[in-house]
Amino acid sequence: MNKLRTISQDNAFRLLCLLAAGIAGVLMLGFMVQLAVDSSAAWREFGLGFIFSSEWDPWSNRYGALPSIVGTLITTVIALVVALPLAFAAALFLTDAPPWLSQIIGNAIALLAAIPSVIYGMWGLFVLAPIMQDYVQPFLIDDLGLGRIPFVGEYYMGFGLFTAGLILALMILPYMAAIMRDVFAMTPQVLREAAYGIGCTRWETAKDIVLKYGIRGLLGGVFIGLGRALGETMAVLFVVGNIMDMPQTLSDGGTTIASTLANNFSEADGLQRSALMALGIILFAMSFLIQIISHYYLSATKSKRGEAK
Repeated sequence: MNKLRTISQDNAFRLLCLLAAGIAGVLMLGFMVQLAVDSSAAWREFGLGFIFSSEWDPWSNRYGALPSIVGTLITTVIALVVALPLAFAAALFLTDAPPWLSQIIGNAIALLAAIPSVIYGMWGLFVLAPIMQDYVQPFLIDDLGLGRIPFVGEYYMGFGLFTAGLILALMILPYMAAIMRDVFAMTPQVLREAAYGIGCTRWETAKDIVLKYGIRGLLGGVFIGLGRALGETMAVLFVVGNIMDMPQTLSDGGTTIASTLANNFSEADGLQRSALMALGIILFAMSFLIQIISHYYLSATKSKRGEAK
């Protein structure tokens, strides 16, 4: 009797899991179909030229996605370049620090994730942008001479793609640091002690032991941060400049896909609304492509990490 009850409960649990997975799949499929239907007018009108066009003119009903795509990629890359080493160093420090210090600093970093994105945007607009304009950009452009490098820029605007990237880096930092900290904590202590025993430094231990042991978890943290950076709206909206034009330098104002949707969707109708839906499909495709690349990378490097095929 007990055995039959156990089998019945197991079947019910399996059915419940299957139902949950099916609902998630149906919702995702419905979301994609709805985006495809609503964006069909834009694709019929502009074709693939919509992706490569930089024109966005509601008066003449001409729309292009290139400025939004480029702005999204630039701000995301800046955020990852800034946040990844900081998250790695913070996670490594928290793993080896005394428990009382690790808990205090870990909680402080985790609190960054609880701040609403609109607060980040307001802080970026009223605090970070003036600091960038008065101190950081003059130092980088004039004192270090980076203004002579193409794509850096020679103007002190304060807002723009670079400032938006820094805001995004601050927003994704706690997520990446938390995941990396858990991954580092899962590394067997015997491996670390063996590395220290043969004379490895802390950096060599982190690079050759911890990093290789937890590469899957580390990539998971990176892609979670990347997904957050790709889709962030309000914080970027405050500081990116919201200029529908191709950026020439990092100091220029620009736009992202998410900020373009937020700025135009409430007043959009007809072909413009369809173009915004097409931007949503492009953002979805970018996220999906990143997932494919990550899976391919993990599969291609499995033998190098010593994992079973």
